[in-house]
Amino acid sequence: MPTQEQHLLLSVVAGLLLLFFHPATSKSTIEPCSNSDTCPAILGYTLYTDLKVSEVASLFQIDPISLLTLNSIDISYPDVENHILPAGLPLDVPVPCSCVDGIRKSVSTRYKTRPSDTLTLIADTVYAGLVSADQLREANSISDPSVLDVGVSLVVPLPCTCFNGTDNGLPAVYLSYVVTADDSLAGIARRYTTTVTDLMNVNAMGSGAIQAGDILAVPLPACASRFPKFASDYGLMVPNGSYAITASHCVQCSCGPGNLNLYCMPASLAVSCSSMQCKNSGLMLGNVTWKQSAAGCSVTSCTYGGFVNGSIVTTLSTSLQPRCPGPQLFPPLVAPPSFVAKHSTFAPAPAPESQGGIAATPLSSTVPSTGSLPGLVTPANGPAGSASGVSSARSITDTPNALPILLISLWLVNFVMHYSSL
Repeated sequence: MPTQEQHLLLSVVAGLLLLFFHPATSKSTIEPCSNSDTCPAILGYTLYTDLKVSEVASLFQIDPISLLTLNSIDISYPDVENHILPAGLPLDVPVPCSCVDGIRKSVSTRYKTRPSDTLTLIADTVYAGLVSADQLREANSISDPSVLDVGVSLVVPLPCTCFNGTDNGLPAVYLSYVVTADDSLAGIARRYTTTVTDLMNVNAMGSGAIQAGDILAVPLPACASRFPKFASDYGLMVPNGSYAITASHCVQCSCGPGNLNLYCMPASLAVSCSSMQCKNSGLMLGNVTWKQSAAGCSVTSCTYGGFVNGSIVTTLSTSLQPRCPGPQLFPPLVAPPSFVAKHSTFAPAPAPESQGGIAATPLSSTVPSTGSLPGLVTPANGPAGSASGVSSARSITDTPNALPILLISLWLVNFVMHYSSL
């Protein structure tokens, strides 16, 4: 019979093992809000299986062309919407970020349940950890998660932040990034050309410790538009190193490289677009002319002013600049990917100081028709984010001190068993 001391030792071992195997809590940055406005946001998403471009777009209820342009994927390829993207491919997904129940989240996504679906499968696999099973259950008032009818349309609340569209006083779009087991905060900072300090400030982190399943808000430098509030594309922001399509696929805008000045031009994608010529001039949208003089360089440009009541607004402006501009540079385009290269990423290249780029007009002949298929701490001088816990199991290997704890536990068990036999 085990003595009181033996019971005590067994309790210690049990406590260590419970600590060892106890589910950890993943954290997600939450932005409190009190108004009804929306902002553009981005989700860092990894394909769970081979999917057509149109299927990925349908999964998030977004425009396939917007998905491609955000990732700087060339839309001039034939039947590009039916191109099959490979499993494991990281993509940036544009979503609107709203204020719901006092916090920022994207609630425009719906998912229709299929046979053998579970909330955990939908959350962890289909949406790659961007939402949790508990969040799906709460958002859809599901009392019994074990009973999930086929064909039910579920609201999928997805993480997003706005932070007034700025980071350190400069225009920025925020990406929601799901941390993987191989990630470090320094590695994420390098990937998105930012700093560990900036990530910690944005996410209100007391330390640089992260774990798989955490969702971080990552600021991406962007080109901001200045369209009037009555324009349908008011608030358009384009992450540096990428493109955006607007005005019913008639206008294509780009950001960078080398600066954060939004540049828009005819997309040459649709056959029925309103006039894109600036009044009282022969200049078309995107055209720039200049003339050198002793006083400097007189630059005249025809710029995009938003999409209002189905019409493309253009503005003619003239300014005197110290030097004449060079050719317009464009972010590099990539072919629609068919395989995942090692360390592949299609995240925007947010480095405004970079001087590389393409000086020619981006390839774009015709627009394919869009298809469809089935802690709360405010950091000093930083956005007012907060850390929210989301239930998530953590494996043994996720804990840095796991091996020592396991060895000690096994030694104690062996000691107790040996002592009990005496």
